[in-house]
Amino acid sequence: MEDSEIIELYFARDEQAIRETSDKYSAYLQKIAKNILGNAEDARECENDTYLKVWNSIPPANPPVFSAYIGKIVREAAIDRWRLLHRKKRGGDVLFESLQELNDAVPAGSTTEEIVESRLLAARISDYLKTCTKDVRTVFLMRYFYLDSLLDISRATGFSLGKIKSILFRARAGLKEYLGKEGYTV
Repeated sequence: MEDSEIIELYFARDEQAIRETSDKYSAYLQKIAKNILGNAEDARECENDTYLKVWNSIPPANPPVFSAYIGKIVREAAIDRWRLLHRKKRGGDVLFESLQELNDAVPAGSTTEEIVESRLLAARISDYLKTCTKDVRTVFLMRYFYLDSLLDISRATGFSLGKIKSILFRARAGLKEYLGKEGYTV
């Protein structure tokens, strides 16, 4: 079933929308959540939470790219769950490692003003990625959005671990420089 048809089911408040979403995107959603959480059971919980959130948000939302919309929802659910499970524990997993890598390139904050600023920052990061080659964008998104391990990225792209590390290093350096020109400082 096409995404537009699935969205129409949500607008019609037809529960078949959830079944169709699950049939088409279950593996995709679980992969994103499992990359963050490292646990299949928690990933399934996040997947189910995603279906509920999508049900509650469509309508009024009418996402132009349904897969990206639900991918973002499951990613946020998994990060929230990770934070809940790791409040006192720090380090040693892919999420923490990935965020540490970006730490030197991207400023962070937690006040309301900084949270609003982070949305603008996300747009600048997107703008930067548009200037990169397809390979750089792919590796960057796999690592920092989907939180794939370096080994998983290597398997998916066919690049050596050294090349992936090099791409990520250069992308972070380029991002830091780009953000500096945009007025963002670390």
